[in-house]
Amino acid sequence: MNRDSSPQVSQRQLRPGDTAPDFTLPTHNEGELNLAWYRGRQNVVLAFYPGDFTPVCSAQIPGYQQVLGTIEQYNAKLLGISVDSLAVHQAWAKSMGGLGYPLMSDFYPHGEVARKYGVFDEKWGVAQRAVFVIDKKGVIRYIERTMFSELPSNEELFRQLAALPD
Repeated sequence: MNRDSSPQVSQRQLRPGDTAPDFTLPTHNEGELNLAWYRGRQNVVLAFYPGDFTPVCSAQIPGYQQVLGTIEQYNAKLLGISVDSLAVHQAWAKSMGGLGYPLMSDFYPHGEVARKYGVFDEKWGVAQRAVFVIDKKGVIRYIERTMFSELPSNEELFRQLAALPD
């Protein structure tokens, strides 16, 4: 199946400068987390990805583990999000030897958060690969959407995090 064909996204497209939609989701390692909790405390990096145990995601997600210290230097919390179930997230994280950041399950209602962020692919029923940088005030400062077969740029992510006000 070629997932690089044009995505079918029917939701509103968020832009830098928009307020990040709030949500609460279960995680594979930290219980439920709410985005609003980070307002006034930390910047947030939301990394939407299509699915656990898939080839490109299996490079992206462990790759973030390798640069987690750099992300945290910018007072940022990394949150991975896919529509996979919590049990699948837990099994995948375990298969990688664990992760130091949460994988959030947007499983039920299926893709609700991905839809809020305009990155739910209606054709494939998964989140597109997209990275959102949200500042401490809850404002989206950067969005990178990539094809299913492409990795987001960590170098650009670091540049965007470095540009955020303290």
